[in-house]
Amino acid sequence: MSFRIDNTEIVIEQGDITEIDVEAVVSAANNQLYMGAGVAGAIKRKGGQEIEEEAVRKGPIPVGSAIITSGGRLKAKHVIHAAVMGIDLVTDAEKIKNATLSALGVAEEASIKSIAFPALGTGIGGFPLNEAARIMFNAVKEHIGSRKSSLGKIIFVPFGYEAYSEFLRRADVDFKSAE
Repeated sequence: MSFRIDNTEIVIEQGDITEIDVEAVVSAANNQLYMGAGVAGAIKRKGGQEIEEEAVRKGPIPVGSAIITSGGRLKAKHVIHAAVMGIDLVTDAEKIKNATLSALGVAEEASIKSIAFPALGTGIGGFPLNEAARIMFNAVKEHIGSRKSSLGKIIFVPFGYEAYSEFLRRADVDFKSAE
């Protein structure tokens, strides 16, 4: 499923975020930037330990902010580490919104044209899928609406069929009116 806001294509796709052909993938990070489990762990396993080492050298960062590193052995050239939680692994709506906006801002600063997001905060953070999708979609609309975006494509790659289905349902509500 895809939608368009101005010059940016928004896509919801089922698959493995570590295999998506984009310039940057977003890692659901803790503010210490250690990549242990969930999406961060999958990115580290596929892309290499050097991604975590580079991230940790740039941290810690405030919850809700983001930094960029190389993509190691991933298809993506970069990983944007969005701190959606602290080391306590607790997240909420505001942290998800701020982490999404920060990741988009970092992508703009790096002149990235395509980016893939996981369902931030819904794995280890335990945040409800439908609500995370709503928050992230609203953040994307806010970001694109506030500037001439360099992002040509934003892909959401929630893990698993249940997450994918929830993101599709939410996108049908949130992006249908934006077309």
